[in-house]
Amino acid sequence: MNSSYLNFKDKHILVVGDVMLDRYWHGGTSRISPEAPVQVVKVSTIEDRPGGAANVALGLAKLGVSVTLVGVVGNDENADVLTQCLEKVGVNCRFVRSETLPTITKLRVMSRHQQLIRLDFEEREDSLSQNEALAKVVEECLPESDAVIFSDYAKGCLADVQTLIKLSNAANVPSFVDPKGKDFSIYQGATLVKPNLLEFETIVGKCHSTKELEEKAKALRERFGWKALLVTRGEEGLILLSEGKPPFSLATAAKEVFDVTGAGDTVVAVLTAVYVTSKRFIDAVEYANQAAGYVVGKLGTASISADQLEAIMFQRSHSTNFGILSPEELLEQIKLAQMNGEKIVFTNGCFDILHPGHIAYMKQAKALGDRLVVAVNTDASVKRLKGEKRPINHLDHRMAVLEGVGAIDWVTWFDEDTPKEIIEKLTPDVLVKGGDYTIDTIVGADHVLAHGGEVKVLTFVDGYSTTAIIKKANL
Repeated sequence: MNSSYLNFKDKHILVVGDVMLDRYWHGGTSRISPEAPVQVVKVSTIEDRPGGAANVALGLAKLGVSVTLVGVVGNDENADVLTQCLEKVGVNCRFVRSETLPTITKLRVMSRHQQLIRLDFEEREDSLSQNEALAKVVEECLPESDAVIFSDYAKGCLADVQTLIKLSNAANVPSFVDPKGKDFSIYQGATLVKPNLLEFETIVGKCHSTKELEEKAKALRERFGWKALLVTRGEEGLILLSEGKPPFSLATAAKEVFDVTGAGDTVVAVLTAVYVTSKRFIDAVEYANQAAGYVVGKLGTASISADQLEAIMFQRSHSTNFGILSPEELLEQIKLAQMNGEKIVFTNGCFDILHPGHIAYMKQAKALGDRLVVAVNTDASVKRLKGEKRPINHLDHRMAVLEGVGAIDWVTWFDEDTPKEIIEKLTPDVLVKGGDYTIDTIVGADHVLAHGGEVKVLTFVDGYSTTAIIKKANL
């Protein structure tokens, strides 16, 4: 995915969910209270931050997205404070004000960066009138929205989330859910649902292997009609199950973890923002993973800007390893390159004795895309194909020579008689062969074409032949 996709300014995302005010009292402690064996905190600073679904909206606003936030708040001063915090960064607040419920507020007393106590001010009341008022506001906001995020903290705002998802589907607006609770059927029909591992296993039971997790995730996605299911696994990374695609996993991008507060909010915000621009779940997951790795390296609830995210992805794209790589290592590099909008060209062969005809062929192939991959038959494979006297040069020798060709970015190997397996593993954008082939006779062509790629046949330069060189050497 090209970084130009990070221009979110023409996108509008609706956030619906449990909004909260996170309030912090900071102060020093130097004595014990004479009234009870507790520390006395001399409060010097009061800090208010948007929390819950409001933090998701804040994260989107910092990305440059146009945001509308819908939620239930009290008819009180804390609701006014929360509104001011959000409107200051450009969030449009469409709150349903309750006369009977307070604005959910979490008060943390802090001293020397340590939390001494947390006091929660909240009540829950599921009422038909509240649900109807919320649905009315959501329905009004959907026509101007590119996507909707349902941020569920199990505080009651999304008690009738199924109605809201149906409204989104009727308006043809994709919905992204950050879920809670023991019943995921309430999210039926959503576009993507993003539980963490604990939330996922609460629904499907303990997963003892990645394979078991993928199987249960696939079944759950199909059961509730989601186009995609993303399971976040902390230090074990992310796994995406999407419709018609194999499981896609990414290792965590976090180098150091200082605070996971708000990481889930960041993931769903970036995930949705990138999806509405690229329409590709894999792009969205890659960017969300990098954003989460950034925010967990910061103390407290952190957000990321589009410029910061772009800088991270630029740095990552320029840390690519070129040269000779194993098929597994190469697969990761290809994923990275494709996510940065680069077109991958693939060709293969024995390349026993490299000659000028090969060099011209490589230059033609490279001109068809951004990166050229050359897969080389192993010695055993060449021997089976060409006879006991071949290859003339061992695999390491052949790959080393190819690595020095300027047009070639990556060199790898395969042991099978045909490149079918490695082509299906790497899924290049352009498959190239030279000679008298037709597209329907090229191994792997059907796979590349089925994935939206191209297949090209190039003409070798006349006058050059490995077989001719060998015959001449034997004279």
